[in-house]
Amino acid sequence: MKKANVAIFVPHLGCEHECSFCNQREIAGEEHIPTPQEIQNTAKAALLTLGENAKNAEIAFFGGSFTAVDPALMVSLLEAASPFTGSGGFKGIRISTRPDAVDADILTLLKRYNVTAVELGAQSMNEQVLSLNRRGHTKQDVTAASAMIKEFGFELGLQMMTGLYGSSTQDDIMTAYEIASLHPKTVRIYPTIVIEGTQLARLYRAGSYTPPSLDETVRLCARLLKLFHEQGIAVIRLGLHAMPSLERNYVAGPWHPAFRELCEGQIYLERAQAALNELAAQKKLTENTVLLVNPKEVSKLAGQHRKNLSALEAEYNTRLKIHGCELPVFTVKAQSN
Repeated sequence: MKKANVAIFVPHLGCEHECSFCNQREIAGEEHIPTPQEIQNTAKAALLTLGENAKNAEIAFFGGSFTAVDPALMVSLLEAASPFTGSGGFKGIRISTRPDAVDADILTLLKRYNVTAVELGAQSMNEQVLSLNRRGHTKQDVTAASAMIKEFGFELGLQMMTGLYGSSTQDDIMTAYEIASLHPKTVRIYPTIVIEGTQLARLYRAGSYTPPSLDETVRLCARLLKLFHEQGIAVIRLGLHAMPSLERNYVAGPWHPAFRELCEGQIYLERAQAALNELAAQKKLTENTVLLVNPKEVSKLAGQHRKNLSALEAEYNTRLKIHGCELPVFTVKAQSN
């Protein structure tokens, strides 16, 4: 079964910064700080739903900078969640925080309450981009916090954004390479979206910021997804969650409810083109050409509304079929019968 975390939002808690892109209360669609009783009720309900599969899931505190909240509040949230972890419960607790809100004392405290994974909102590894977007931390903060988290035995997760104000495609690619060099277990990739009530919305309306197009962002994020996949780093989120609050406050930017599917489809399109080019070079491209792909990936190769398949047939002027075959993910082979 696919891992399913139990998400508990703690909106904008602990963060003293107002990043250019952030209106966290609207993004999360929730301003209420969860009470210990609500956390316990959520955990109990999730345990009943997941059953044995709960041992592979985590209680995940997202939406704010968890380790920067008032210590008493942080402890109360952890004390409410911790009894539901371990034997017969969830694998542990996952938290999200800022790179400059991590030190040895905090990590020692997190260990005590069975926190198993710490995710850092790095967003960029370019100092100028971090400054322009009012992040309030440096690249060195990301590097130092990542090393410390791993030294304490936590699973490290890193989050990055593409298309930030002042960033370029090359900057985003370099950020991905530098994040990969820190060897996180997981990564989240968020294309920058212009949200109402943010500095970025003001810059956009003033003509000072133009977000990349959806097509540009899909091509870039497909490249980043391949990069992390090839290095054995799981991309556990690609694009923002589709939720009414996001759609209500959306101003501009490359948002799509099935963004990951578009990126994976782009990878398969490129791999199919390479396989067909090889077949064409051997003069073996015929009307009986078949594309082979992992059975679970057939729809991704075909693309949304079979867009990829139609484009390939037009490009190579031939009819194509797709057959399932035991191949690794993101692998496409072509053969003519």
